[in-house]
Amino acid sequence: MAVPKRKMSRSNTRIRRSQWKASRPVLISCPRCRDPKLPHVACPTCGTYNNRQVISPA
Repeated sequence: MAVPKRKMSRSNTRIRRSQWKASRPVLISCPRCRDPKLPHVACPTCGTYNNRQVISPA
C-alpha cells in the first residue's frame, strides 16, 4: 500500500477536503400519490413501485 513520504500540512489537507460536498438528493413525484420520493425506490407513502403495490404503506 502506498505511504506518503511527508506529512501533509493542515492548510493543504483542508484545501483538498473543501471539495468534498454533499449533494441534495434528487426527488421525483410519485405517479400515484404525488408525494416526493427517490427515483427507482418504492414510495414510502403509498408503497407502490412501477405501478404495483410492493410494500404496505406506513
